[in-house]
Amino acid sequence: MKKRLTELIKQGRMDISSYQEYQLIRYVELLHKWNSTYNLTSVRDPHDMVIKHIMDSLVVSPYLKGKTFIDVGTGPGLPGIPLAIINPTKSLTLLDCLGKRINFIRQVIYELKINNITTVKSRVEEFQPEEGFDGVLSRGFASMKNMVKICHHLPSQNGRFLALKGRIDQKEIDDLPAECSVTDIKPLSVPGLEGERHLVILVK
Repeated sequence: MKKRLTELIKQGRMDISSYQEYQLIRYVELLHKWNSTYNLTSVRDPHDMVIKHIMDSLVVSPYLKGKTFIDVGTGPGLPGIPLAIINPTKSLTLLDCLGKRINFIRQVIYELKINNITTVKSRVEEFQPEEGFDGVLSRGFASMKNMVKICHHLPSQNGRFLALKGRIDQKEIDDLPAECSVTDIKPLSVPGLEGERHLVILVK
């Protein structure tokens, strides 16, 4: 598994240290271990996790402009944990409403000695941060319209919404509220993964 991750990182021309690779592999191992009991992800094979979870998260890293980010509906910590591992100078808040997911993330933080993640167990609508975030990440919202509606209070004045999507649906973009606009759509090339992936960047 480690050899496969190293190959994929080289394919993606990513600057990731050997220790960060170790942390990413340990995260996959922990996710695989916990998944059998807590059903944290539908991806069962750890080798598939390397591509569908780790690499699919890491490709977003070049677009993290700023210092503070929140991963909304993070599930078992995706894309937040991989991004935190390779961006130790950035601060990531991982939010989810299910205790089993937050408990898993806290165990990962403890075992991998990650010090730039804050966990929040809450519904998005009920979470009121003291300050807005430079970026609001989402990998799991059904639509960008819902993302903007539910997370409208999370970005800072100049903050951005970063929505990880598969194929771009123009109707989904057309359905966005008037006060929100798409500033960029970045095609993402995920090493080892077939199918389309995009990052949609939105501002209020």
